[in-house]
Amino acid sequence: MRFTVAIDGPAAAGKGTISRAVAAHFRFAHLDTGLLYRAVGAKVAEGADPVAAAEGLDLSDLARGDLRSAEAGQAASRVAALPEVRAALVAFQRSFARREGGAVLDGRDIGTVICPEAEVKLFVTASDAERARRRWLELAARGGAQSEAEILADLRERDRRDREREAAPLRPAPDALLLDTTELTIDAAVNKAIEAIELRQAQGRE
Repeated sequence: MRFTVAIDGPAAAGKGTISRAVAAHFRFAHLDTGLLYRAVGAKVAEGADPVAAAEGLDLSDLARGDLRSAEAGQAASRVAALPEVRAALVAFQRSFARREGGAVLDGRDIGTVICPEAEVKLFVTASDAERARRRWLELAARGGAQSEAEILADLRERDRRDREREAAPLRPAPDALLLDTTELTIDAAVNKAIEAIELRQAQGRE
C-alpha cells in the first residue's frame, strides 16, 4: 500500500509535530525534509560546495545534533533557494514518498513540487507572533540566548526568502487543507489532520 501525506508550512507552525504524530498513528514512515536542507546548510557552513553536499547527502547526516539551531535554519533557507540543490534532493524525497506502507513528508514544497499527486495535502500555519513564541520556548529550553523579538525577525526574514525564491516557493497547493494552529492545542491540531487522512482513506475504499 502506497499512501502519501504531504504537510507543508512555515517554520514553527507545528507541521513537524503534526507529521510525527500522524506518522505514528497510521504507522507510516516519516521524513522531515527540512533536515535535508539543514544538513546541506551545515556542510556548506563547514566549507562544502552546496551542490556536492546535496548530492552526497546520506541519511546518517540527518542525525547531526546541531541541525535544530537557528543558525542551521537560516543556512537551510539559503541553500534551499538554489535550484541545483533542490534538484539533487528531489529524487530522494519522491522515492521516500512512494515507499510501501505509506509515508508522511513535511517541508515547504511537498504538496506543490515533490508530491503533487499526494493523497492528502495539508498546509499548516500560525500567526507570526505565536510561531516566534513557540520557537523561543523551544530554543530557550536548549539554552538558546536569542530573544523572542530576534526570533520573530528571523522568522519573518526566512518566510520572505522562502516565499519569494524562484525555485519552489513556499505556498499552499491549490487542493491543500489549510490548518491554522494559532489557537489549537497540539492534540486538536493532530486530530484535525488525522480526520482529513481518514476521510481520504475512506473515499479511496468506496
